[in-house]
Amino acid sequence: MKYAFAILMSIHGLIHLMGFIRVFFITSINQQVLGISQPIGAIWLVVFIMFVVATIQYLTQKQWYYIAFVAVIISQILIVLTWSDSKFGTLPNSLILPISIVAYATSTFNNMVDESSKVLLKNTITTSRTTISEKDIEHLPKPVQRWLTHSGVIGNIMTNSVRLQQKGKMRTKPDSKWMPFEAVQYCDITKASFIWKTNVKAMPLIHLLGRDKLVDGHGAMLIKVLGLIPVVNEEQHLKINTGAMIRYLSEMCWFPSMALRDYITWESINHTIAKATFIYKGQTVSGVFTFNLEGKVEGFKAQRYFGGTEKAKLETWYVVMTSHQSFNGIEIPNKCNVIWQLKEHDFHWLHVEITTIDYNKTKLF
Repeated sequence: MKYAFAILMSIHGLIHLMGFIRVFFITSINQQVLGISQPIGAIWLVVFIMFVVATIQYLTQKQWYYIAFVAVIISQILIVLTWSDSKFGTLPNSLILPISIVAYATSTFNNMVDESSKVLLKNTITTSRTTISEKDIEHLPKPVQRWLTHSGVIGNIMTNSVRLQQKGKMRTKPDSKWMPFEAVQYCDITKASFIWKTNVKAMPLIHLLGRDKLVDGHGAMLIKVLGLIPVVNEEQHLKINTGAMIRYLSEMCWFPSMALRDYITWESINHTIAKATFIYKGQTVSGVFTFNLEGKVEGFKAQRYFGGTEKAKLETWYVVMTSHQSFNGIEIPNKCNVIWQLKEHDFHWLHVEITTIDYNKTKLF
């Protein structure tokens, strides 16, 4: 698809070059003396150059859409002026224009989220380089101690920031099709904050751009079709705040040393289950972690608002850890399934896999 579009712009540009050649080398002298054909011919050449530059920028992943957008507008004006000879040029213009608009919207969305992520990581408190010892975990419930020991945090430095990459699939309804996605996430563990950015392939030629975040105790979710049309934009209310907090609490399994943070408290339920409570900026959420006897975390369950809107109702949110893998010396559940346990049925809505995770790195991928 990428190269097909590049070929389309290249051929369309060459057609404009033919317009220039026609005016300067084929048109009669009488027409040129009138002062009409040569100026128009020069513009055809300019548009040809613009499409060539746009194609090169597109292939090199630079901001090609600005020049392509202008080239299409000028091209269409030329086509209207010479409609009988060049009307079929409207077809490639009608393809290039919306694609360039979507590319611009996608870039704008990504830049917005990236800038916020840079600020998040820049403000991370990195002066603390505490090495975790066995004494640091003595006060925790036994299953939590086994988990932290098994995961490999003992002897490692306390995690202050996290960056990770994901892939997986999700769906919006129990009977809808699975949609593949890729995502990146940045976390400031010192301030209990994260920003998550995803690109979801909803259907052929249609993608969704999403951003979920928890910053300073405030949650926010934004989803746009093609980066243009907002379909979800929720923020600044209790239900979206607590939803983001519960998500962050469940993801502690990916950065285990967070279990030692002051905003997390633990309560032992039995020899394999412990309740974690997350208190931050006057808001409180909690959830239950399940561990096996080896020390691996196997599940997380909490009451969470289903949907995130102000009308959402509390439902059971269940995360099942299906696989474990070591990253940088820390073992984490790298594959998880997320299930809404509704009264009517279980809604399996997300399968996620961690492909890369780095601790205490404050630069974007």
